[in-house]
Amino acid sequence: MIERAYGLTTDLYELTMAAAYFENGIQQPALFDLFIRRLPAHRSYLITAGLEQALDFLSELRFTADQINYLRALPTFKRVSGEFFDYLASLRFTGDVWAMPEGTAAFGMEPLLRVKAPIIEAQIVETFLLSTINFQTMIASKATRVIGAAQGRSVIEFGTRRAHGTEAGLFAARAAYIGGCIGTSNVEAGHLFGIPTFGTLAHSFVMSFENEDDAFRAFIKVFPESATVLVDTYDTIAGVKKLIRAFRGSAIPAVRLDSGDLCELSREVRQLLDDAGMTQTKIFASGDLNEFRIADLISRGAKIDSFGVGTELATSFDSPALSGVYKLSGLEEDGQIKMRIKTSKDKATYPGPKQVWRLADSTGKYIRDVITLADEPEPELEQNGFSHSLLNQVMKNGKILDRTDASIAALNVARERALHELKCLPDDLLLLDSEIKYPVSFSDRLKRERDKIELQIARR
Repeated sequence: MIERAYGLTTDLYELTMAAAYFENGIQQPALFDLFIRRLPAHRSYLITAGLEQALDFLSELRFTADQINYLRALPTFKRVSGEFFDYLASLRFTGDVWAMPEGTAAFGMEPLLRVKAPIIEAQIVETFLLSTINFQTMIASKATRVIGAAQGRSVIEFGTRRAHGTEAGLFAARAAYIGGCIGTSNVEAGHLFGIPTFGTLAHSFVMSFENEDDAFRAFIKVFPESATVLVDTYDTIAGVKKLIRAFRGSAIPAVRLDSGDLCELSREVRQLLDDAGMTQTKIFASGDLNEFRIADLISRGAKIDSFGVGTELATSFDSPALSGVYKLSGLEEDGQIKMRIKTSKDKATYPGPKQVWRLADSTGKYIRDVITLADEPEPELEQNGFSHSLLNQVMKNGKILDRTDASIAALNVARERALHELKCLPDDLLLLDSEIKYPVSFSDRLKRERDKIELQIARR
């Protein structure tokens, strides 16, 4: 976990609301749902990620004296009492959290996470939770598309240098690993999360030598068992021929193609390597790749064994944001939940604490999801089908539950879960240009509760 003071990692309006709640004596428990309103274009599913960082944030939330002094000095807070700042000094997250495990397939309007906490605590955490879960879910989902396009060939995440900052690059590497990448170029991600790291060499290394083959020899001398040799600095085919002359009969691990017509070049390079008896040397390709380019290369018969994907993956270039929201669904008064909804056009919500049920057929293929109130029974099943609930309690009274395994082990579990989920999704949802909508419905009781509240609002 990255150590930082989290108190100010929020939007100002979270803190102005917190102050207004405090000054008016409003501190009862509140329910909030975090969900994605609608899926981006050409996306028919999401793969959840970011929960571990969200829980670490909640467990570490606090305000330092310096942060509180900064807030006191803001003109916005000039009428706020000193008691509020004293309250912030001792504030810790004491609530409960339910969430979908990382690596779970999810769809629009489904709660990915539910928070129940004193309203100030629940409000302040909105910004961080949305930022973390939106971003990592977006990247994990993008990664599954790239992995699917590669059709069994390995993909390495290469995007930190094009990410929106180094922290974004770090967590993009983590999310991409959950989504199926075999590793990353980001060394910090390898250190913190145990993700396998991969690297080749840059054109600058080759250019620093008078002769290209001298650069090859110098690099392979140091990394004989792991070198992936970049051969396109000047002329790809000429570079491969130099490599063959220098190392014919040797076990060069891989060559990297980074420019030009990757399909045609890969076929020529493969032939040259095979004719030289270097059949074990792999071909690695990079250079502005995405799922569509990879699918096209494979369909045209490219002889590429693995891919490095950077900008398009670490930024989810074609769809760089999710419509994630965090909405109040209830307030507790005298031990009872008073449900709340939003009714504005295109942004309406459903009330109360919820559960998401996933229904599958007898073969394990997912059929549909049903969103219910949390205390409703399991929905009626199709013949020989089965179901399971998706939201599990992961935090109680501000303490993370069941964090007994190592973070690295948990990340691998999330990765395996994502792989399993993709196998269970209907095949049409996995198409790169899919416009299929997976069936998600709300229970009759949940709809009745919403209708009842709408009527009450209309009467008021």
